[in-house]
This record gives sequence, structure tokens and C-alpha cells, in this order.
Amino acid sequence: MAEPLRSLEVPRILDDWYVLARSTELGRAPLTRELHGRSIVLFRDGAGRAAALLDRCPHRNVPLSAGRVEHGELQCPYHGWRFAADGRCTAVPGLPTEADHRSRRCGSFAVTERDGFVWVWATEGATPSREPFALPLVHDRRYATVHQTIDVAGTVHAVAENALDVPHTAYLHRGLFRGTGTTNELEVRVRRFSDHVEAEYVGEPRPEGLLGRVLAPRGGVVEHFDRFFLPSIAQVEYRLGESHVLATTALTPLDDRRTRMHGMVSFRLPFVPPRLAQPIGELLRPLGMVVLKQDARILAKQDATIARFGEARFSSTELDVLGPSILKLLRHAERGRDRVDPASELSDERSFRMRV
Repeated sequence: MAEPLRSLEVPRILDDWYVLARSTELGRAPLTRELHGRSIVLFRDGAGRAAALLDRCPHRNVPLSAGRVEHGELQCPYHGWRFAADGRCTAVPGLPTEADHRSRRCGSFAVTERDGFVWVWATEGATPSREPFALPLVHDRRYATVHQTIDVAGTVHAVAENALDVPHTAYLHRGLFRGTGTTNELEVRVRRFSDHVEAEYVGEPRPEGLLGRVLAPRGGVVEHFDRFFLPSIAQVEYRLGESHVLATTALTPLDDRRTRMHGMVSFRLPFVPPRLAQPIGELLRPLGMVVLKQDARILAKQDATIARFGEARFSSTELDVLGPSILKLLRHAERGRDRVDPASELSDERSFRMRV
């Protein structure tokens, strides 16, 4: 885990769901994952259901992920102790008495599978109080969906802000997305809700650059929304006529300063038949990775600078459209305050003009 910094306040939301793996990744062998600095092992029980335990055998501190699944239970590779999905010790080879005892139990986490992902509730032994975020369009046959996973340096706040930040695209992604020398003035409407914040960009022409031309070859004015949902979902939406692109990214805090991005881009283009959309999406994946790697490099530089100075300092303007609001949401949720459900209660709205 990265060394803590003196003045870097990193909100930790422990009463919510996070993506730890694709469902297809979890087969017969156990998987080890990180969440908020803790090692968690995933495996499937005898009925094929996903389970999550603390990745540490209570006997002699060996990682259970180094073991194997036997009869739907996780077996430690050191002495063969076995653990059920709820963390109970079910077998101690050679022990004539019952294996289950409080001191022999392994910490367990609530797990659910939804939309092709394994979601884990971040608090050990807790009963979830809500459902995971429902990923839109991933089951809609009119859309193709391309997945990508990448680890980046930075807090969930830093990574989410980067994913939803418009001004940096003209510089960091010059030529791919904006940055061709043409600027336009548009209205930005920011709305804050109890569990999310969104920005609507009104009157925005099709973004210049290669990716913009793929979205709308004939140009035009787009409908553009950026959104952040607690605890860690970043979403970008573009719509122009029949063209529609929705990029949803589930952010997993590996620890305070490392984040895993599980990205899903669902799209529909009027000039592409549905049967060709998925192959075209796969062909465009390398282009998307260029953008992600550019973001990853700048986030690594940001994190290294914060570490070098031993603290984080930020000076913001209204052009930092969602970053401050995201941080407020995270800090509010960390204190355990209830979130209104359904999340339709508008708490604040403002608008301003910007040039991009």
C-alpha cells in the first residue's frame, strides 16, 4: 500500500458496493483482489455462487487465494483448513472435534453478481442496505458494449474528476478529442442530488478530433452529460440524433492512492448495423486505450507530485465543473449520512458559461 500523506484526506465509503471482478474471470480457481487496502479472495461455492473472504487464513496467516476450491469451499494450501462462503471453518484435517470455532472463522463479505460483474460490499460481515449501481445499456441488444480495465495512480476522487473533466481534453488528448484550435462557448448546468451530481453541456458542437468524427461524421450539436454516482461511478454520455455513446466506469479503490477502472462503453451508431457494431467497437478499443493511458500517465504525475510535497493542495475555478462536488459527495457519504432513494431529490442547481 502507498505511504499515507500528511494532508491528503481520502474519503473511504465502506457502506457500499464495489466491482472486484468480471463474472467471467471467476471460474474454478480463487481470485485475489484489493479493496480499500485489504486483500480479499473470491471463489465460487458448490452452487456456483460467488463468495468473498478476507484473504488470510486465521490459522497461520497464509493467503487463502494460494489454495484451491474443494467441494465448494476454500482450502488453505498450508494445512488444508477449509472455509465456507460465510467464513466458517468446516474442516481441520486431523482434528477429532468439530472444526467450527469463533477463533477459526475467516472474515466474510456480502457478494452479488450483476450486469456481468462481481460486486462486494466493503464492510466485513455487514448486511447491505442497497443494491449495486445498475449499469445501463449493457443488456440492450441495440447497443454494442466494449469493456476495458486499467489500474491508475490516484484517489477515487482524482480519477473520477479526470474522467469527467472537459478542459483537460484539449491539451492532454489534443487531436484525439478536441484541441484542434477551434473553441466554442456553451452553457453548463450543474445539478447536485443526494447521491450523484451531473453536468449538462448545452449548445456544444460535435467535439473535434478523431473520436468526435466517429461519433458524428456529419457534425452537429450534441447532447452531453457528465455524471458521478456514489460511491464510485463516473459516466459520460453523448447523443447526436441516432448516435448515442454512454461510457460508464466503475472505480474500485485498491487503496487510498490506487484505483482500478472498470470501463464499459455502450454505443449505437446509425450508419453501423447492429451485427457489425461489436466488431467495430473492438477495433476502436486500442484508440480508447491511447486516451486511457494518457490519463493514467498524467494521474501518476499528479500523485507523484503530491507524494513529493507531502500534501495535496487544490485551487479551483468554475471550470472545474464536477471535481469539488464529487469531493463533497464523498465526504458526506463517508460520514454515514443517509442517501435518499430514489435519487431524484434535487438539492442544488447552478449554471455558467465556458469556452471549450
